[in-house]
Amino acid sequence: MVGSPQTLSEADRRLVAAWAADCAERVIGLFEAEAPDDGRPRALIARARAFARGELGTAEEIRRRFVGGVGAGEVKSPAAAAAARAAGQAVGVCHMGAHALGAAAYAAKAAGLGDPDRPGAVEDEIRWQLDHLSAEARAALRALPPVGQNPSGPLGPGLLSRGQLGMIVRDFQAGLCQSNRS
Repeated sequence: MVGSPQTLSEADRRLVAAWAADCAERVIGLFEAEAPDDGRPRALIARARAFARGELGTAEEIRRRFVGGVGAGEVKSPAAAAAARAAGQAVGVCHMGAHALGAAAYAAKAAGLGDPDRPGAVEDEIRWQLDHLSAEARAALRALPPVGQNPSGPLGPGLLSRGQLGMIVRDFQAGLCQSNRS
C-alpha cells in the first residue's frame, strides 16, 4: 500500500536505497575527517545497503529510522553535518522513497561545502548522481512529485524544498527528465 506519492513501492525503495547509499558514501569522508571515531553515519549507510539487498524488513527499519543518527550540533563543520544528514536520508528510504532525493541533495551540499574553492562542486556531484542511476532507479525517482508540490513527505514544504537543498533537488529532478541519460 502506498499512502503518499512520495513513498514509492517497496521494490522501488529497495532499488533507490542502494543508490542513495552510494550518494552518501561519496561524502562520508567529510564527516569522518572531523569525527574519525564516530561510525554512526557509516552504519546508517550499511543499513541502507542491507535494506536494498532485502536483508532488512521495511517495518523494522521504519521503527529504527531515527536510531543512529547524528544530531545537528554534534559536528562543527557544515560539510560534516551535511554528510551525516546524507547518511540519515539514505537509511530513511526504507520508510519513504523521497528520502533518496534527500540523500542526494545533502551529499551534493556536502560536496560543495567540502570544496568551497571549486565553484562547480555541487553541479559535478549532481551530474555524478544522475550518471550512476540505473534505468530502473531513474524510473522510480521520476515517479516522485516535484519538490514542494506534495505536502505528504520530505519533498513537501520542509527543508528539502527550501534554500540550497531545494535548488539542488530541483536541479536533480530536472536532470532526471533529460532523455539523453539512460
